[in-house]
Amino acid sequence: MKKSLVALALTAAFGGAAAQSSVTIYGTIDAGIQRTTHTANDATQVTRRDNNKLGFRGVEDLGNGLKALFQLEIRYDPDTGALENNVRPLFQGQSRVGLQGAFGTVRIGRGLTAYQETSTQFEPWSGLPAVAGYQTDMHVAGYSSDPLSVAGNSINRFSNAVFYNTPVWAGFQVNVSVATKEANNGPAIIGKGTASAPQYAANSTASANPYSVSATYTNGPFAAMVGAERNAIETELWSVAASYKPIPDLKLMASYQRQDLGHTMWTNENISAWVVGANYTVGANKFLLGYGQKDPDGVIKTKQASVGYEYSLSPRTYLYVDLSVKKAPFTVAATNDDTRKHYALGVHHNF
Repeated sequence: MKKSLVALALTAAFGGAAAQSSVTIYGTIDAGIQRTTHTANDATQVTRRDNNKLGFRGVEDLGNGLKALFQLEIRYDPDTGALENNVRPLFQGQSRVGLQGAFGTVRIGRGLTAYQETSTQFEPWSGLPAVAGYQTDMHVAGYSSDPLSVAGNSINRFSNAVFYNTPVWAGFQVNVSVATKEANNGPAIIGKGTASAPQYAANSTASANPYSVSATYTNGPFAAMVGAERNAIETELWSVAASYKPIPDLKLMASYQRQDLGHTMWTNENISAWVVGANYTVGANKFLLGYGQKDPDGVIKTKQASVGYEYSLSPRTYLYVDLSVKKAPFTVAATNDDTRKHYALGVHHNF
């Protein structure tokens, strides 16, 4: 009888502990056939529309409304099975641990900056790095959050950073990211220096602490965002964006962003950009539409028009088609442009 009671007590104790903590394995695999004309890789390729990831997310209930959180996310290329770009860290997507409570959420490590994470809600392709999308170019005005990292690394994350999200108050939320000045094995940046004496030598530390901040407001069908960011070489970016759903199945969105490169450029230091778009869902069908322009000082404008279509086979799997036309300068200082056409067909699966 006593052994039975002890066994029951141990079962209850360990069962309770298991119920208070959990780890979720999740991921995405996206692959398609794509072609972009008039580029160095003007050929039909097997590649991806979305970031492919394998992630581990955990939460532990510490009691009194306090929770411990962690998230690790690996990125890979499905056509080769290699780590994404073969030069990025193992946990390229993010590697963060933190606490959540009535005060909000605090995390430490590597992840999307506050601005970069928030702005994807106002982009027609939801921030996907698709060639037909706008997030990696116009929606951030061609800006990089991490210019002093290894060449080829992600441009929309902070490493060695602290991330804070407030609770949502009457539809309002504030998000802040602050990084240290640590060196990340980055390349030399000539900037206002010379080739022999660059403004930022290879593996330089930041000249100021990078920071990123965004504030969002949601009220029924309406949502809005303001955001600002400064990176490790003191390039500054600010943006405003909004979206509206006149009916539940239709989302309209628009954004404006401006970048100031005055710390590293003598001339043509300002870049402005804007994007408008729409998503329309009818049953298993989703239509994506976008148009945007980027206007660097002293350089011809970049113009892009894109359309996309997704067909859901299940809640986790869909087929997609993207078509895009983009007029961009041949070089940064170009006075004539290059028209590029993009075609993509693929399948996306979440697990």
